[in-house]
Amino acid sequence: MTKLELAKMIDHTLLKPATSAQIATLCAEAKEYGFASVCVNPCHVKAAAKELEGSQVKVCTVIGFPLGESTTKTKVFETKEAIKNGATEIDMVMNQSLAKANAWRKVSKDIAAVKKACGHIVLKVILETCNLSQKQLIAACNACIGAGADYVKTSTGFGAGGATVEAVSLMADIVHPSGLKVKASGGIHDYEQALELVKNGADRIGASCGVELVK
Repeated sequence: MTKLELAKMIDHTLLKPATSAQIATLCAEAKEYGFASVCVNPCHVKAAAKELEGSQVKVCTVIGFPLGESTTKTKVFETKEAIKNGATEIDMVMNQSLAKANAWRKVSKDIAAVKKACGHIVLKVILETCNLSQKQLIAACNACIGAGADYVKTSTGFGAGGATVEAVSLMADIVHPSGLKVKASGGIHDYEQALELVKNGADRIGASCGVELVK
């Protein structure tokens, strides 16, 4: 895989507090390198959408970030507002407390409500794999399949760990047969690491150092 091909799979991410100038730079880099999307906090969606108007780069934002512990109604409201403001992809965080309690029906119901609010907009569900046992990771993937999500995603980047080859490979084995895709994110710092994740099933890469990955 060439670096140009990898660039088309990258969500160029800035989820720390950011100035308007930093958001503008993020968007300019995404256009220059041909990234799949920029991923920003909800308060920056309007600005990012304006910067990217007329380009192929999508505007992604996060919902229920970073713990997924907002109520379902709150997540639905956040989602609808984000789309109204110009978001074209949604990354929601799975409710971590429900996952810890193995309440998978409730997890799936929460995701399904957000997917309904998304309509045709792509929904990626952040599982925070570092907090899950292998059995829980399998159950979480199946909950996402049942809820009609479009992607499962490894990490927020704010947890105790990020994307691993083992987690991505397992996620891909479970969800790819159902048509869902896998986004690897969290702690991805170089081209070789990103390439290894892609080889093991990642369809999208989330990284705050996207430019460094493809240079």
